Amino acid sequence: MNIYITDLQAYNEGFLVGKWITLPLSEFELSQAISGILTQGEFECDSEDHEEVFITDYESELEIGEYDNISRLNKLAEVIQELTDDDYLKLKLLVHEGYSQRDVIEKGLDSYDVDIYDYSSDTSFTDVYELLAYDMVEEGLFGIIPNSLQNYIDFSAIGRDLSYDYTEFEHAVLGRIA
Repeated sequence: MNIYITDLQAYNEGFLVGKWITLPLSEFELSQAISGILTQGEFECDSEDHEEVFITDYESELEIGEYDNISRLNKLAEVIQELTDDDYLKLKLLVHEGYSQRDVIEKGLDSYDVDIYDYSSDTSFTDVYELLAYDMVEEGLFGIIPNSLQNYIDFSAIGRDLSYDYTEFEHAVLGRIA
């Protein structure tokens, strides 16, 4: 997460004094970065008591507002950085389904019941829903089916039915919110 922090008083006086910072930072590094911007603003404007910064630009998947709390954004960036690959896929599915990324992160991914099936590394199938059907039969989700009967199962029909419940939100990655 990159944000461009600008000295508000310098901005109001016609000077663009700011700096790109990459979050997360330690609290000390963050306060030093903000302090440095305000000090530079005081120097550029030849005035004192610069106290407030705001965000004029950002590079992030999160939507960030001008006056978002930078310390809070820093904590969110820490949480995002700690996400496992599976958690990141869950987050992407929830966002794809209309949930706010920030709300999901603040509430915690464990608060959501999400099923993810990642077939992105499997190039043997063209229909990921059919592959999901094979996996579900193998996992016993349709009950115990003897091997002698598995040749008679219409996996493409099951896959078609599963496509109503599961979403391909990324190439060959299926998910649903239970």
